[in-house]
Amino acid sequence: MRESSASAVLFDFGGTLDADGVPWKERFYRLFQEEGAMVARERFDPLFYGVDDALTGSVPPTLSFRETIRGLAAGVTEALGLRDPALADRVANRFLAEALERLRHNAALLRALSGRYRLGIVSNFYGNLATVCEDARIRSFFSVVVDSARAGYAKPDPRIFRRAVEELAIDSSRAVFVGDSLPRDMAGARAVGMPHIWLTAATARGETPCCPGDSVIHSLDELEDLLL
Repeated sequence: MRESSASAVLFDFGGTLDADGVPWKERFYRLFQEEGAMVARERFDPLFYGVDDALTGSVPPTLSFRETIRGLAAGVTEALGLRDPALADRVANRFLAEALERLRHNAALLRALSGRYRLGIVSNFYGNLATVCEDARIRSFFSVVVDSARAGYAKPDPRIFRRAVEELAIDSSRAVFVGDSLPRDMAGARAVGMPHIWLTAATARGETPCCPGDSVIHSLDELEDLLL
């Protein structure tokens, strides 16, 4: 890994900046279960993806983080046939509180990294990622925010990674990508020759990264030793 020669660090958003390697689907599933919606995984997953896909590109760029999460929770609740606004609100409120707590924690690291590197976000999102980052009070750390719904292509498409480095006016090899998805984040970064660091949940210890020699972390806190 060539982190020491990098001039920029790029991040995924969901599951990376707002959690330690746990994607939104998994967190929503846990919260629905904990709130009493005991739905089978094989039923939940396609319903979540359907609601998630329907939001992509259909929301205004000014939609807040809170309203984004409320819309997703309400859509999943309805797709499950529950039609319980109170359940959707409980899930949304808990999801948002957990995400914002982690984002607040990671702000100190982002501040430290921004003193040495230019930072960016490359995320498969709904079209309102810049507003979400403003709401989370992290937008000021990032020189570039590339939202797939606004860019017109999504990870692992190499073009979304190239879009970020072009805006930074650097070569792909001079940026490091940090993300939690092997098929989207790691494979996409590898396709453009970008060094990459895999953030994976602590419960997934022992899983194999996509490339020999890749750094694997279980918390963004570990980036301090790798990059600072």
